[in-house]
Amino acid sequence: MNKQRLDKTICSQGMLSRKEAKELIRRGQVTVNGRVEKQADAAVDWDQDIVALSGAPLSLQQHVYLMLNKPAGVVSATEDAAQTTVVDLVPPQLRRKGLFPAGRLDKDTTGLVILTDDGEFAHNILSPKKHVQKEYLAQVDGKITLEIIEAFRAGVNVNNEYTTLPSRLTVEQSLPQGDIGRVVLREGMYHQIKRMFRSFGLTVTQLHRVSIGNLLLDEALLPGQCRPLTPQELEMVQQREEISFSQGAISPCERHFTL
Repeated sequence: MNKQRLDKTICSQGMLSRKEAKELIRRGQVTVNGRVEKQADAAVDWDQDIVALSGAPLSLQQHVYLMLNKPAGVVSATEDAAQTTVVDLVPPQLRRKGLFPAGRLDKDTTGLVILTDDGEFAHNILSPKKHVQKEYLAQVDGKITLEIIEAFRAGVNVNNEYTTLPSRLTVEQSLPQGDIGRVVLREGMYHQIKRMFRSFGLTVTQLHRVSIGNLLLDEALLPGQCRPLTPQELEMVQQREEISFSQGAISPCERHFTL
C-alpha cells in the first residue's frame, strides 16, 4: 500500500498549498471514493482510492516528469532572483514542490530538458556509469576535421584537467559560417562540448540538445513550452544504446534541426 494523509496527498500534486487543501476538506469539497471526507489526516491509498476536488478526480502521481524545450537565455536552476529559470517556465497546473532540472544546460544552450521531483530517476540518467547517452547539435566557427572526430572517439584531454569518456562526433552539415556537428556523450561535465571543441581552436556558437536516452525532443513543443512525459517516453529516457563509441557509427536520431 502507498498511504498518505489526505491533505498532504492533495498538496503533493502541486496545485494547492497544505493550508488550501485543509480548507477545501473542511468545506466538504473533497471526496474519497465518492464520499465526502472532512478529516485532513484521513489515510489515502494512492494505489486504490479515488480522490476528487469539487467533483474532479485527481490523477495521483508520486513523482512528476516533464519534457521542456529550453530556450536560450534561461538558466537550468530551481530558482534565481535575477534570471528566468527552467522551473519558472512550468505552468501552474504542472508545478510540483521539489521540481528541478535533471541535468543542466548552459544559459545559451537550447533543447531538451527533463524536469522532475524524483532524485533517484535523475541520478539514473545522469550518472556516467549508467551510460545513458545525450545527443546534441553543435555549430562551430570552423571545420570539423577527421582529426577532431577521431579525438572525440578516443576521449579528449581538456586543458590537462580531465580526459572525457569516448564520444561520437559526425558532421551534420557544412555551412560558410562553420560546420554543424552531431555529438553523442555519456557524461556531462561543465561546459563539456564547448571545452572539447575549444581544445581544437573551435568556438561553439550554438548548441542544442535533441535527445536523452532514446527520447527525442517533441518538435511540437515551442521554445519555453513543456508537457508531461508519457509512461512509454519515461522508459525511453532510461534506455541505453548498445553502441560502440569507438566505431563512429551514425546516430539513430537523423532528424535535422535548424540552429
